Amino acid sequence: MSDQATVTPKPSETDAARRGVAGSAPRTSTPGAGSGRPPPKRRLRPLFIMPLAILAAAFGGLGYWLLGRPTPIRYVTAAAMRGPIAVSVSASGTVNPVLTIIVGSYVSGVIKGLYCDYNTEVKKGQVCAKIDPRPYQTAVDQAKANVAVARAQLVKDQANLAYAKTVYARDLRLSTRGVVPQATVDSDKSALDQAAAQIVLDRAEIQQKEASLQAAEVNLGYTDITSPVDGTVVSRNVTIGQTVAASFQTPTLFLIATDLTKMQVDTNVSEGDIGAVKAGDKASFTVEAFPTRRFVGQVVQVRQAPQTVQNVITYDVVVGVDNAALLLKPGMTATAQIITARKDDVLRVPDQALRFLPPDAPPAAPGQSRVWILRDGKPVAVPVTIGLDDDSYAEIAAGDLKPGDMVILGEARSDAAAATMPASAFSGVRR
Repeated sequence: MSDQATVTPKPSETDAARRGVAGSAPRTSTPGAGSGRPPPKRRLRPLFIMPLAILAAAFGGLGYWLLGRPTPIRYVTAAAMRGPIAVSVSASGTVNPVLTIIVGSYVSGVIKGLYCDYNTEVKKGQVCAKIDPRPYQTAVDQAKANVAVARAQLVKDQANLAYAKTVYARDLRLSTRGVVPQATVDSDKSALDQAAAQIVLDRAEIQQKEASLQAAEVNLGYTDITSPVDGTVVSRNVTIGQTVAASFQTPTLFLIATDLTKMQVDTNVSEGDIGAVKAGDKASFTVEAFPTRRFVGQVVQVRQAPQTVQNVITYDVVVGVDNAALLLKPGMTATAQIITARKDDVLRVPDQALRFLPPDAPPAAPGQSRVWILRDGKPVAVPVTIGLDDDSYAEIAAGDLKPGDMVILGEARSDAAAATMPASAFSGVRR
């Protein structure tokens, strides 16, 4: 062996890097360590970018296709059909008995007895209340006494008349013989005439006293408050012990309805509708007590007297109704429908069909009406003549329209728009 030492060279960094490329494990360094530079950012690989781009392009193309596609028009239709049409006038009113009697008092006094109450069934002449009769009985007794005095005075004056006749006849005979002067005969004749006149005066005074007696007896009879008709007491305004004063006006003591099985509704019809209302028109109404029941009546009177409430003119239209079941009570508020015109089994269409107009179609000429029907999927105008219209349906009086033809009520370009059309209100509605 040689005495010289063998020196092994130190691997360089280039060799270390070359070995790493050749497959050696890379060295892991801590961020910030070594040279102090930040580590490089990671980039998305093309494997993930391509699907996202394809998906975005697909959605964009679908949205463009949907927005650019024209929306198909769907028509809301209803079948023209035969049925009734009734034109009516709406009014409100009050249920009242046909005849209500106000029972009052002609005389004043204290209520001594009370024999009728609410809902009491009374007969004609039945006593319902009694006013203390003692003051009026006293007046009757005094009037009777005055009549007796007048009759006694008549008897006295009749005796005086007989005496005057006797004196005159005697002096007349004596005067023919010259025993009694003529002046005495004349005086006797005057006394006879005065006695005869006194008899006439006494008889007239007796009649006057008898009239006063009758007036006192009438006032005494008025102390009995009686019912003038057969009926039912619907109101009582007095109690026992109450003082009734009839000095200036007759106080109301009772209200008596003659027959509650026959009622009437006093409705207030506006001046704009009164021209179409006449006696004999059919009517129906409801009351709040029976909201699901409709009562049927008939117009019996259209009163001419206007009623002004806050500068609004209305007229009283009386609707008679049978109340055999006694369900209706006086004072109920009624909402009435008065049928002014009615036709049965006529060709009719919904009013919406008269208002429909396609976007590109010209409006109808003034005074002309038309409806649109579907033929081969397209709207076709059909001129028609309108008869009665009850605000829901219109009568087709003339025109090339037949029962079953589908008239167009409106159009809808989307399901949401179609859902807003009130097509379900009409039978036979189609889209």
